[in-house]
Amino acid sequence: MSTTIKGIAASPGISIAKAFRLQNPEISIKKITIADTDAELSRFEAALVKSKSEVQVIQDHANKELGKDKADIFAAHLLVLSDPELIDSVIEKIKTERVNAEFAFNEVTTTFISAFESMDDEYLKERAADIRDVTKRVLASLLGITISNPSMISEEVVIIADDLTPSDTAQLNRKYVKGFSTNIGGRTSHSAIMARSLEIPAVVGTKTVTSAIENGMLVIVDGLDGNVIVNPSEDVVQEYKDKKAAYEDKKAEWSKLVNEKTVTVDGHHVELAANIGTPNDIKGVLDHGGEGIGLFRTEFLYMGRDTLPTEEEQFESYKKVLEGMSNKPVVVRTLDIGGDKELPYLDLPKEMNPFLGFRAIRLCLEMQDMFLTQLRALLRASVYGNLKIMFPMIATLAEFRQAKLILMEEKERLLAKGVPVSDNIEVGMMVEIPSTAVMADLFAKEVDFFSIGTNDLIQYTMAADRMNERVSYLYQPYNPAILRLIKMVIDAAHKEGKWVGMCGEMAGDIVAIPILLGLGLDEFSMSATSILPARSQISRLTKAELDHVAQQALTMGTADEVAKLIKM
Repeated sequence: MSTTIKGIAASPGISIAKAFRLQNPEISIKKITIADTDAELSRFEAALVKSKSEVQVIQDHANKELGKDKADIFAAHLLVLSDPELIDSVIEKIKTERVNAEFAFNEVTTTFISAFESMDDEYLKERAADIRDVTKRVLASLLGITISNPSMISEEVVIIADDLTPSDTAQLNRKYVKGFSTNIGGRTSHSAIMARSLEIPAVVGTKTVTSAIENGMLVIVDGLDGNVIVNPSEDVVQEYKDKKAAYEDKKAEWSKLVNEKTVTVDGHHVELAANIGTPNDIKGVLDHGGEGIGLFRTEFLYMGRDTLPTEEEQFESYKKVLEGMSNKPVVVRTLDIGGDKELPYLDLPKEMNPFLGFRAIRLCLEMQDMFLTQLRALLRASVYGNLKIMFPMIATLAEFRQAKLILMEEKERLLAKGVPVSDNIEVGMMVEIPSTAVMADLFAKEVDFFSIGTNDLIQYTMAADRMNERVSYLYQPYNPAILRLIKMVIDAAHKEGKWVGMCGEMAGDIVAIPILLGLGLDEFSMSATSILPARSQISRLTKAELDHVAQQALTMGTADEVAKLIKM
């Protein structure tokens, strides 16, 4: 009898194959008092060298199979293996406490992992997996344990595991691995991101797949709806074969839209842009028909390193993106760091509530040397494409005015030195704080555009931390309160002849898209893989009809009522 396990749809598609349980041996750590600390330090150094060599091999494989941007994940692993703060802490522990290397290393890395897992930022939270991956490799080397190698799989399978580390995922052979499912993980984990790059269906966060599935069982991984079907009947297998064929047909239809504009049935055009984190993401944007970059998260240029990026390093990154987009609009968000997104080389104060604390524009306005370096790099790069600059976390008009003044003064200084700067840089801001939405009519007179960051706007409006499972029910994109704030922002901007984009997860939500279209949103920015499905959806919608539907949605009492209205 077949059973269905519910999880998170992490990578779209459907796979039907026998289960392959990916299990690594249990690593048991004992505390041992040692006499010869020098010998123990040598043993630790040898394990680090061996682990670096293994990671380098995996990085080379990933570079060949997945491309440089995904292989860069393992550059981060190499940084962990060379991190002086981590390594020195282990060495100190071995010397002062006279304990064995594996115990010392496990103690230190456990502290690091806990610190990352306690962060509110989902991306940084998932980076704990990187440290865990590296930790397992070093410990295995110290203990003489062999880690399983997914690249050795030689028949068509669906991988079942408690979790897939980035190393595991990078070694998957697309010819044989048709899908995977894990107990833990989320859509932003490296394994999920890489699965989408490999176009391998994946369902994560099931909690129970390893206890419910044995080697050789027939399994269906439905990465469209987030289901794992165990021991399906012939009828169920046929049903999913049909569903898979229908999805492949859809993908073929979507691919025809790569070079098309995004237009409704009644001729209304909106722009579908992509959110990116590094210049290496550009290829995916263009391959999926992105009409621009709606959000370049520049903080990723500052992460995974020991010092601030130089002006020249940033200039080259911005130039690469602007040139790569061939004069399509590129909206760059200035540094959004601080609070939960820590940089080890910035001595920022610990805060009780980092999401409401010293971060983003607040930090940049105080640490102006760092801010000016980024602004100079952006201004110099502006002549290579269609640059738009936006400031994050703006709460007051005074903040926006100060940030824009600093930008304009730096532009004048560069021009005075004979450095060319574009005359057509639009300057806008994120709307992610309710006070900004309420004051949108005044902000609209001074900005060139708004970009609504719904991830934060929702949690601030509902007073509910989106990472807290106990209040996750309050993270409601369709709540009429959120829709009314969005409407206020759009109406205020349009009254002043300005455009409005959205770069939160809501922009790519198939239920939200019709409402946002009806509310008058001009630009939708989402993950690159969501662009073609969204374009296909919009091409079947009629703007005039949705204007009326959106007005109805604003009068609803609950998020559920809005969702039902759209699904009617």
